[in-house]
Amino acid sequence: MTPRLKHRLEYGAFRAALGALNTLPPAVARSVGAGVASFGFRPLRIRADHVRRNLERAFPEQTQEWRDRIAAESYAHLGREMIAMMQLSRMSHDEVIARTEVVDYERVSRMMRESEGGTVVVGGHFGNWEIGTATMAARGYPVNLVAQRQANPLFDAYLVDARRRLGINVIERRQAPQLGLRALRRGEILVFGADQNAGRNGIFVPFFGHLASTHRGPALLALRTRALFFLAVPLRVEDGRWRLELEQIDYDPDGDVDDVVYRITANFTARLEAAIRRTPGQYLWHHRRWKTRPPASQEPPSGSQV
Repeated sequence: MTPRLKHRLEYGAFRAALGALNTLPPAVARSVGAGVASFGFRPLRIRADHVRRNLERAFPEQTQEWRDRIAAESYAHLGREMIAMMQLSRMSHDEVIARTEVVDYERVSRMMRESEGGTVVVGGHFGNWEIGTATMAARGYPVNLVAQRQANPLFDAYLVDARRRLGINVIERRQAPQLGLRALRRGEILVFGADQNAGRNGIFVPFFGHLASTHRGPALLALRTRALFFLAVPLRVEDGRWRLELEQIDYDPDGDVDDVVYRITANFTARLEAAIRRTPGQYLWHHRRWKTRPPASQEPPSGSQV
């Protein structure tokens, strides 16, 4: 796509802001990012109504005061981690490793290196999703990230280049069925973000008590090669430091493909929900997770939860 004037202006503003932030100590820059993003909730109210509706849907049992506190934490977390992601591409592999802990690393490492069918890792917009991928690449694993192209081609090129400098191979989502399958057959790691609305082509599984359209690709590709399957939970434990938990998702590959895909997808979605419930302020509540509604035959009775 040829960049339009709008794209050039947006990218110019982004690079100017990045240059200004680079003059600050890293911790100060992250703090500034958190502060600026907090203005998006109060007083600017950017997507605030949508964030509140999502939290009401996910936590109907909580008070409005509690939900507003989690919303404010989510905005601040987003701003802080966006700055951390920008800083990430300038880190050496040793620095990435020093700033991240991988829980039960020796066992998980051995399993991944011995898997002939590769490893599928799914995550969400939770914690710092970029650092989780980067820390595996920094440790010498061949990592492939399935990513959606950005609307601004200049920013898209910046993001792809930043990821590649960290040792991450980027696969465009449309190419995942072919290139992702080849990566798994080479015994490599294939990473997906799996918590966005998948539209009518998705599979509907429960998420916080409501059916949500979810991409079926991770489960389908895992079945093709009998890959290992993990949920990634890369949480910020303190400013500038993160902990990556890789929760194994066991599955029986035998049986009807649609049934197996549903079970895998419902399982990792339920595990992601459980992780978010433990640390809700580190989740991105801003996107329209429940935008696509299921067919009437799948809708739960009125007034009930799934």
